[in-house]
Amino acid sequence: MTQTISNRVFGIIPARYGSTRFPGKPLAPILGKPMFWHVFQRASQCPQIEKVVLATDSRRIADAAESHHVPYVMTRPDHPSGTDRVLEAADHLGVPEDAVVINIQGDEPALQPEMLSELVGPFREPEVQVATLISAMDPDQRGDRDQVKVVVNHRGDALYFSRAAIPYARDAEPAVYYRHIGLYAFRMATLRRFVALGPGRLERTEKLEQLRLLENGIPIRTVQTRHRSIGVDRPEDIATVSRWLSPQSKG
Repeated sequence: MTQTISNRVFGIIPARYGSTRFPGKPLAPILGKPMFWHVFQRASQCPQIEKVVLATDSRRIADAAESHHVPYVMTRPDHPSGTDRVLEAADHLGVPEDAVVINIQGDEPALQPEMLSELVGPFREPEVQVATLISAMDPDQRGDRDQVKVVVNHRGDALYFSRAAIPYARDAEPAVYYRHIGLYAFRMATLRRFVALGPGRLERTEKLEQLRLLENGIPIRTVQTRHRSIGVDRPEDIATVSRWLSPQSKG
């Protein structure tokens, strides 16, 4: 029997200062505000989320959060991934084991709040433990290794994620390609299990942490979205996102 979703949904934005390609990325100014502020403002518009907080290891980011009235949690500096940081913050908040925790990427300042609503929708089904978003991909982009691809079964559960072009279209058979959007929602107990498991062989090979779940038999329910967002990977992406968010660009 389908159950209603728990009214306890928490959004956590991991914000690490150190980054190989873009140090200090959460503080990058976009239209006069740090990037994390835009992510927080957009995530806070999702009606299903009870509380949104920043999780950081940086005093500089924490000070900026205070000055912009963004709630934050200080976390250890040695976390191997943003998901580990999210768990520490969730524990600090006292999130119940049956609540839903959303790992909201801190480099998505153009995030659409509706995407978060779509993400928590599957948790109406009690068997769903993890959910993520996907979108249709132009087949011409299937060779782009910066775009993570995913194949799903008839229920929408992920079968595999890869930077490679999957599925492989043998004999020119038409194929449908899906892009993975790096937003995740976990039941708190499953988030705790994910961190305790540690990286698996496929995760280390592909450098995709979601494969840890599949390697350990934990299904990931995917939700296809038509909403767009623009992530920031490199400093040059700031100009693109600023134009997209600018009021003048909305006509």
